[in-house]
Amino acid sequence: MNNAGFGLLGKVCELDLARQLDCIQLNVAALTHLTRLFLPGMIHRSQGGILNVASTAAFQAGPNMAVYFATKAYVLSLSEALAEEVEDAGIHVCCLCPGPTATRFFKAAGAVDTRLFRDGMMDAKRVAQAGYRGLRQNKSIVIPGAFNKIGCWSASVFPRYLTRKAAKLLTS
Repeated sequence: MNNAGFGLLGKVCELDLARQLDCIQLNVAALTHLTRLFLPGMIHRSQGGILNVASTAAFQAGPNMAVYFATKAYVLSLSEALAEEVEDAGIHVCCLCPGPTATRFFKAAGAVDTRLFRDGMMDAKRVAQAGYRGLRQNKSIVIPGAFNKIGCWSASVFPRYLTRKAAKLLTS
């Protein structure tokens, strides 16, 4: 499971550039590196699975957390592409896209006072179980929780400018 990651709350022009690049390095480059290291062995054995953790953030742009949202969009896109590339090799690739989850993420991101944090979170154990179940069932995307599913669906139906505005409200 590729689950390491962190986010930063604030405007791109105001956040420390080194921290933003660290976020990209961990959320994008490290995940890609680990996937590339382990995938050839799985293909050689014709078995294995990769469970990448993105976020519901992957489905829209996220003002005030722009770099984080963008890195999670990368994780989702890479995971979907990989699922297609390796499906004939007996490898399963699943992307877990949880919404707000009860972890130390919000404190580390400086986002404890945002609506995302205040408006309810899922239990980390339930989220992990949903991801594992999805991987075992060969699902390419798993979005735990009805509210999260509706939010991701809305992002695909409503105009992007509306989803940006909604995300901005949640990260304020």
